[in-house]
Amino acid sequence: MVIIEVSLLSGFTMTSRSRMLLENRTIVKKIEVKANVVYIYLEKLNDESQTFILQLEQVIQVKNLKPASIKIYDYYQPGGLQISCSSGVGS
Repeated sequence: MVIIEVSLLSGFTMTSRSRMLLENRTIVKKIEVKANVVYIYLEKLNDESQTFILQLEQVIQVKNLKPASIKIYDYYQPGGLQISCSSGVGS
């Protein structure tokens, strides 16, 4: 199992429509939202390219936003290979 961990930008939440669209994908096993982090559990990955789009809604105006972070890692070996990146508004 693979986890995509998305730390949301301050003042933003994931829309319910976005969650529904993700849950309807066969590769997505489960989605958890805890505080400002979205965890997307995938059954497995292969060499086929995958695109995940999260629609966010701004609920609080925040100045000087810091980039959000995204981590992808194996559920059974969280200390193993990890892929990390960061994203800001409009990225």
